[in-house]
Amino acid sequence: MKRIMITGALGQIGSELTVKLRKLYGEENVLATDVRRQECEVVKGGPFQILDVLNEKDMMTVAKKYKADTVIHLAALLSATAERNPRYAWNLNMNGLIHALETVREMNAKLFIPSSIGVFGPSTPKDGTPQNTIQRPATMYGINKLTGELLAHYYFLRYGVDTRGLRFPGIISYQSPPGGGTTDYAVEIYCEAIKKGSYTSYLSKGTFMDMMYMPDALGAIVHLMEADGSKLKHRNAYNITSMSVAPENIAEAIQKRIPHFTIHYHVDPVRQKIADSWPNSIDSSIAKEEWGFNPQYDLAKMTEDMLENLVLKLGDK
Repeated sequence: MKRIMITGALGQIGSELTVKLRKLYGEENVLATDVRRQECEVVKGGPFQILDVLNEKDMMTVAKKYKADTVIHLAALLSATAERNPRYAWNLNMNGLIHALETVREMNAKLFIPSSIGVFGPSTPKDGTPQNTIQRPATMYGINKLTGELLAHYYFLRYGVDTRGLRFPGIISYQSPPGGGTTDYAVEIYCEAIKKGSYTSYLSKGTFMDMMYMPDALGAIVHLMEADGSKLKHRNAYNITSMSVAPENIAEAIQKRIPHFTIHYHVDPVRQKIADSWPNSIDSSIAKEEWGFNPQYDLAKMTEDMLENLVLKLGDK
């Protein structure tokens, strides 16, 4: 990667990935784009361009002007938000992706597309979900992501486009706010632990899902994009995960540092239904074999880092 263009750069992943890539490759070599502008490090720390990914002509123009050799396409509507507006989710997620694919095809550039554990559904094996298995998602977001995996693979086979992707679990970060996903509770619980000493979970006790700390997620993107393409057999849809946890597991980890912390439950039926359709845990061994995926954070290490940084950010209240 030498000249990188990021769409959705002000989102949860994009806002931190942009900063990381600028440190690795140079500020001027990473163009951040988003449909909106806000005063933040992403906008101030390097080149930034307003871009609506639904405008294919504009996407092509911006990428060509910047001479991008890599496009990281993060602009999307996430799971819970997509269920509230499925037609708009289809429009944004799928047409935005087609425009990105056509842009990199014309420019002979690489493309990174995030996928999700949302591509799995109720009929998928729940524990140790393998890389290749039944995929019958029950949400618009999952349908979008599965279609995206297939489209990316088609562009690789049909046009030789170097497309790569990861099936992300829930991403936990102290720096950026959650963006409407089903796994957002795993960010909110840490913030509320510091601010209020308690948290009310919208998912029920015993709802296991895969999670990953943001530094591991960002490292995985860089590692995959720098990997030897000839070794990537599952290039558009690698299972990756760091841990499988339920709300009470995170609560217990927090209580080791904040003993008075309490957790309560008030289930949101929409997000609970989505969570119940996803795996309890997935198998990421293929990513480890093909390009050396190796997460550094487990629940205890992540919790320690999250709380220390959130105390500095929010103030010990």
